[in-house]
Amino acid sequence: MKLEFKNIKKAFGKKTVLNNINFTAKSGRAFGLLGRNGAGKTTTIRILMNVFKATSGEILLDGKPLDYKSVSFGYLPEERGLYPKEKIFDQLVYLANLKGMNKKDAEKSINYWLDFLNMSEYKNKQLDTLSKGNQQKVQLISSIAHDPDIVVFDEPFSGLDPVNAKLLENVVKEQIKQNKIVIFSSHQMNYIEEFCDDILILKNGEIMLTGNIKQIKQSYQRDKLKIESKDAKKIKSEHQAETKQVNSSTLIYKMASEDQKAKVMQKFIKDYDIDSIGILEPTLNDIFVEYAGDEKEIAEIKHLE
Repeated sequence: MKLEFKNIKKAFGKKTVLNNINFTAKSGRAFGLLGRNGAGKTTTIRILMNVFKATSGEILLDGKPLDYKSVSFGYLPEERGLYPKEKIFDQLVYLANLKGMNKKDAEKSINYWLDFLNMSEYKNKQLDTLSKGNQQKVQLISSIAHDPDIVVFDEPFSGLDPVNAKLLENVVKEQIKQNKIVIFSSHQMNYIEEFCDDILILKNGEIMLTGNIKQIKQSYQRDKLKIESKDAKKIKSEHQAETKQVNSSTLIYKMASEDQKAKVMQKFIKDYDIDSIGILEPTLNDIFVEYAGDEKEIAEIKHLE
């Protein structure tokens, strides 16, 4: 499947909150929707989910207008919204029924996901008796138990401890593996880098950057090496002008030109005890600050230039 936003614009009265938004998300891949608070991410998601209509533009699925009667959505919102006093299993079955799944299939699917997330022992408990992390896992099950075609995860890792975060990572990977369209919105750039092939960065309702993460990183100047070495102090003393020491074992070395990479790396490996050496690429966090940040924040990543 291929989901396309075509020239989407949204205005509330005289205020334009989305202006000419275009992107494509494909099945079997995760698409990262990024931006600061107020950038337009939530509005984009709400238009996709048909909560309200775009002012102009269209959403296509495989080249045709998206038919909400034939396409199933799963949505994990940032703000949770289940029933705190109801039994977990009962309300999950009820919600799956509302999304078109029969009771037998719903019970089978929910039991599977409860087991997958180590939650089976809580199935007959009230939601409000669970920890925040376990409540979040229940919310997650509610978004995927009905086997949706398109899944939207909005800040799914918020408040999770490392063990539960790892379980959730496995769920996200499973959705991608099942060839679903996965749209991922988060401020935690490490998860975006792990799951997403393509990203879009919004700022004030405008697209600031979109494309494949690897290609975006490779478009930056590649004239710096990151070196991890027990000889960092020695390297620094012998290459004062070209090096910047990050910590006791890490250096950034600036080459005269990008085409010297192989020669310079071979020399360092020959002359010093090198643990790792490679091209210094910007992190997704650096890229996000550059395109979504203000002038002060952008200045803080100029060490990459």
